[in-house]
Amino acid sequence: MVNSVNSSTTGAAATSSLTAASTDIGATQDRFLKLLVTQMQNQDPLNPMDNAQVTSQMAQLSTVTGIDKLNSTVQALSSSMLASQSLQAVSMIGHVALTDGDSMDLANGKAYGGVELTQPADKVTVQISDAYGAVVRTLQLGAQESGVVDFSWDGMTDTGSTATDGKYTFTAVAELGGKKSDAATLSYGLVNSVAQSSSGVTVNIGNQGEVGLNTIRKIL
Repeated sequence: MVNSVNSSTTGAAATSSLTAASTDIGATQDRFLKLLVTQMQNQDPLNPMDNAQVTSQMAQLSTVTGIDKLNSTVQALSSSMLASQSLQAVSMIGHVALTDGDSMDLANGKAYGGVELTQPADKVTVQISDAYGAVVRTLQLGAQESGVVDFSWDGMTDTGSTATDGKYTFTAVAELGGKKSDAATLSYGLVNSVAQSSSGVTVNIGNQGEVGLNTIRKIL
């Protein structure tokens, strides 16, 4: 019922925008034609307006009118798409999402993260750091294909002790043919809410705060 109401409201708003735009365009055309007729009525009989000049003015009006109509249509479609994205994003609430980020939460000896590779790698290394920036664990993920690579951490440190629960950060380095490059890091988080603003639809995910829909790589 809510989706139906929202969709109807969106459609009505888009229609209203197009109607108002059409009215403005019609008024512009009327003003132009009145000016053109007045100009022709008051022209010098011995030096009448050139046909090419009249044709050129008509062509200019046609071009401006077409651009105005196109802009109005695109704006209406953009508003409708934004509302549609909001409705779709609402279904993500309560789900775990994988998005751009470098943080991970360790709870009960479990933490999860991801790495995105633009090309295959012979070796992928992940370093996990505590709140003070000290590296507590280095993970070797081995050779990986391009794409998203998930990994988990059992909370054990490089010294063999157990790390305390809390928030940690991580970095990733990929190596191919002896050449190293930074790999994009991805974080898991719970989707708490969805918001719509002038800049688009954003999603609130755990400790990462507000992120754009285009940064989400996976929904679990």
